[in-house]
Amino acid sequence: MPNKKRTTAFFCSECGYESAKWTGQCPSCHAWNTMVEAPVRMQAGSVASAVSRGGAGAVRGTCLSAGSRPVPLSAVQDEGETRWTTGYGELDRVLGGGIVKGSMLLVGGDPGIGKSTLLLQVTRNLAADGRNVLYISGEESLHQIKLRAARIGNVPDNLRFLCETDLGTITEILLEEKPELCVIDSIQTMYNASVAAAAGSISQVRETTGVLLRLAKETGITFFIIGHVTKEGTVAGPRVLEHMVDTVLYFEGDRYASYRIIRGVKNRFGSTNEIGVFEMRREGLCEVENPSEYMLSGRPENASGSVVSCAMDGTRAILTEVQALVCKSNFGFPKRQATGTDYNRVSLLMAVLEKRIGIPLSEYDAYVNLAGGIRQSEPAMDLGIAMAILSSFRGMPVGDRTVAFGEIGLSGEVRMVTMADVRVQEAAKLGFTTCILPKSNLKGLKAPAGIEIIGISNLKEAADLIGKR
Repeated sequence: MPNKKRTTAFFCSECGYESAKWTGQCPSCHAWNTMVEAPVRMQAGSVASAVSRGGAGAVRGTCLSAGSRPVPLSAVQDEGETRWTTGYGELDRVLGGGIVKGSMLLVGGDPGIGKSTLLLQVTRNLAADGRNVLYISGEESLHQIKLRAARIGNVPDNLRFLCETDLGTITEILLEEKPELCVIDSIQTMYNASVAAAAGSISQVRETTGVLLRLAKETGITFFIIGHVTKEGTVAGPRVLEHMVDTVLYFEGDRYASYRIIRGVKNRFGSTNEIGVFEMRREGLCEVENPSEYMLSGRPENASGSVVSCAMDGTRAILTEVQALVCKSNFGFPKRQATGTDYNRVSLLMAVLEKRIGIPLSEYDAYVNLAGGIRQSEPAMDLGIAMAILSSFRGMPVGDRTVAFGEIGLSGEVRMVTMADVRVQEAAKLGFTTCILPKSNLKGLKAPAGIEIIGISNLKEAADLIGKR
């Protein structure tokens, strides 16, 4: 008897790998406990079976659309990119200059962080510019949306709203209304009747996104898709979802704090790792044009353990206050804690300080915090963290008007960092008078007026500057 056709398979929720049986570890991305069962879709084997039964002509209509043939790039017409400004310079920066017509953008972030609020404000701005915009919500009623819209201001009539989760109905409405931009809030609530799985499952999310992506490329509709995130902070569903879309944006920041950061981790129409900074207010999200000044507000004066450092997010330099507290340990095992930066990196820097400078940090508890709740992992923050720890250990301030940045190696050397001139200019713009940086960065560096540049080559030279500025 012929084998019964398999109707379900196991998919990795991280990378989308498909397997006929469950395994504890994904063979592709090696993640543990990520294989979930879902209905199978038509694979290459099904196409091969159709070819064996009816020849190539039996599947030609499925595999090739009319006129699909390989062409050289010289035969492709360059139509350029049509971009729309969102009304927020911070968001346009992350997008590479604005929204590209016919693109698909995925927005992820923790619940309550402001994803729906921001997109409601963006669609309001685009509608005010005369564009036809459709906002589709599968999570909120029209009454709930109206209450939120009342806080952000007047909403034009050409911004229309729809509460629907059935993909078939949504597709018909999109083809009939032909909006220029559509927001899907959220992709996990959408349901494709042709897929035998619950809404929000891997199969539903993947197939629904595929239908919307094809619709975007064929009709030129621009889609903003809101995605739920897992406890690790990544978009829920198969990782292939991020590969399908054109742009991936992540909302970062504590939902209980006032600031929000939008970070672009993928962008087919611009640079990646750009950030935009917003502040949550009663009337909605307001952009912060000078995030360095915002992050340094309320900084204490002449306090030990406080050092201002500079990190690069894309092409933007952001000054951040590094705070450290070092105190005698009451137990045999000292405690280490890092907030806003990598814990392992802080432990490594403390080991380098103990070995190369000789301070007994193994007998002390240490707490490191990046003020303002921002997260930074760039190696250029090393010098600021190390000087903050030294300053707290000695009880001596570094200096209110001093900025320090540089990467530290295991031998205690201070290594060159990129875009040093941009960092120095940002420090001078905010009124800092001293900049401590790697000596290897001094070549060709022109200091702005009113700021002193000090080049150092190792941690010993950095330790000698503490208490002298």
